[in-house]
Amino acid sequence: MTSLALESIVAIDGQQRLKRLGAACIVLLVCAVALYVTGFFDAQRFIEGGPAIQQLASEMVPPNFARWEHWIIPLRDTLAMSIAGTALTVLASLPLALVAAPNTAPNAVVGRIARTVLAAFRSVPEIILGILFVAAVGFGALPGVLALALHSTGMVAKFYAEAIEHVDPKPLEAARAAGASRFQVITHAVLPQVLPQLADITIYRWEYHFRASAVMGIVGAGGIGFELMAALRLIKYDEVSAILLSILACVLVVDGIGSALRKRLK
Repeated sequence: MTSLALESIVAIDGQQRLKRLGAACIVLLVCAVALYVTGFFDAQRFIEGGPAIQQLASEMVPPNFARWEHWIIPLRDTLAMSIAGTALTVLASLPLALVAAPNTAPNAVVGRIARTVLAAFRSVPEIILGILFVAAVGFGALPGVLALALHSTGMVAKFYAEAIEHVDPKPLEAARAAGASRFQVITHAVLPQVLPQLADITIYRWEYHFRASAVMGIVGAGGIGFELMAALRLIKYDEVSAILLSILACVLVVDGIGSALRKRLK
């Protein structure tokens, strides 16, 4: 390799480093501006809020588990909401992902419409959907399940579609060349390649759903969140801390189950 070629390689490498450095500086600048706009650098607010935080912490310790028996059924409902919401999410996400992925969509227009619908689903927070479904179908776990499923379909189907989009195209081409129907191409050439990824995404979303289900109760969608909101309204912060610790324990159990399932699927 000539010295001229080496010099050009070094120059290109230097330009790439400068571009990466410039991009990193822009990202840091944007983050700093966002922190400034939100008041993070206002030290006076932190100083003034210190006594209130100290008072709140003193009222939360020690946790009061006197009503623990009243939390068993709400925690069960929260777990049921997370499982049911995940099941509905998977049922809705898989067909939508197949329509949204460019390599399995019937055509470009249908694929674009599907991606727009998914963006609309995930643009509305679960808490807002929970309020709407409570107004539509009443209090209880059902509106929480529907809110979780609708919002998560927009997110999970997007991840599914991205996984499907990046499959190896050779098995698809071979299946089409052999005269396979569209359904056979999907079941024999697409899904076998992405099933481990889809399972991984689903398990992660179930773990998220348990945490989100706890919030759903705050808007009347059942679960342990309802008990948490009741304790907050009565200013029983020692009970609030006990409920939060109960939720944390359940989250750790759910995360452990999710990790075990991922290991078995590898």
